[in-house]
Amino acid sequence: MKTLQKLGMLMALSIGLNASAQQTPAPAQTETITITGATAHLGNGTVLENSVITFEDGKITMVGGPSSPPKGTIINAQGKHLYPGFIAPAKSLGLVEVDAVRATNDQDELGDYIPNIRSIIAYNAESKVVESMRPNGVLLGQIAPQGGMISGTSSIVQFDAWNWEDAAIKVDDGVHLNWPSSFRRGRWWMGEDRGWSPNKEYLEDINTLKGFIANAKAYGNSDASYENEGFKNMQGLFNGTQKLYVYANGEKEMIDAVSTAKESGIQHVVIVGGYQAHKIIPFLKQNDVAVLVRHTHSLPFMEDDDYDFPYKLPKLLVDGGLLVAIQNSDAANFQTRNLPFYAGQLVGQGMDKEIALQLITSNTAKILGIDDTYGMLAPGKSATFFISEGDALDMRTNKLTHAFIDGRQISLETHQTELWKRYSEKYSRQ
Repeated sequence: MKTLQKLGMLMALSIGLNASAQQTPAPAQTETITITGATAHLGNGTVLENSVITFEDGKITMVGGPSSPPKGTIINAQGKHLYPGFIAPAKSLGLVEVDAVRATNDQDELGDYIPNIRSIIAYNAESKVVESMRPNGVLLGQIAPQGGMISGTSSIVQFDAWNWEDAAIKVDDGVHLNWPSSFRRGRWWMGEDRGWSPNKEYLEDINTLKGFIANAKAYGNSDASYENEGFKNMQGLFNGTQKLYVYANGEKEMIDAVSTAKESGIQHVVIVGGYQAHKIIPFLKQNDVAVLVRHTHSLPFMEDDDYDFPYKLPKLLVDGGLLVAIQNSDAANFQTRNLPFYAGQLVGQGMDKEIALQLITSNTAKILGIDDTYGMLAPGKSATFFISEGDALDMRTNKLTHAFIDGRQISLETHQTELWKRYSEKYSRQ
């Protein structure tokens, strides 16, 4: 009886969360709008003072200086800053709401080799966690599955939609692979030492993975009379229409993963994590591998690493000539809202602020394959950007006044902002 009562309470919590998270996405842009006076950070390293930016039908039509003639409705942003919408890659946003409520958790499925799992159809566009990204300028994301060896396919969405169909920008853009580790911690529950030791199953895991990839490639080259959904959903890796996102941190793991992929005919590989990527920069450059590097607000993996190594790593990779963007895959979903502050941390390590901005805008768009439309402020690009009262990479001054996705002016109200207003009023009365 108690078990049934607990189950009922969890279901009620789940239903209540979904019911209270209802959002009203903004309507399509119907009139020409011009933003004047803002300091525009274009996302390509250029800063335009006293800018004039016009957009209509969801597209930017003009990016100019103070002498450019404005059109349509004018938004005066004098003294404020204009940025492209930030992009969060390799996250399970919208796939899980409350970890403890199984009914709200769709980020992982049963099985180790499931490339046929499509994260997009489980994406909850009304998630409160997704909604909380927008007030910090995170307007787009790559929704990726979790778990197993091959987790499934990701899709790229915008964060103001009625449902996953409306949210989708690019569907099934890549397959996500969790590369096995050559070392692992002891399984204390099996009587093993808790410390690190060589993974005796590493080579076996790799051989199994190679066999799966080889079979998938053979399936695509044959006239098979049977349907294999897993193999079918791997074909984009071989014809270049999809990318392989490999989650790996060790030097050996990354070399093994990239070598295996290239030998198998997989054209585009992206490393996710890349904790020791600075040790193999020439190898990664030679194989044209981009890195979605681990976020900066974290602790070192190894005892003998510099205490501030996570802060420095993205700059080391950028200085080495790699295409780099920042991701938050190993942290809780709600922490993704801190994406701009991860980039801001790099400024303290000596990185130019506009280059740091590219690690969450244009570089991310290029890695995800949406740079033809998103990631920069330029004529012909999507009108997906926001106005901030100050520096958007500084948590003290990242205060949005307006935000647009495809030209639609979106709401910046969330559950968090409502609570902030409520309790600010409470304490102001005391």
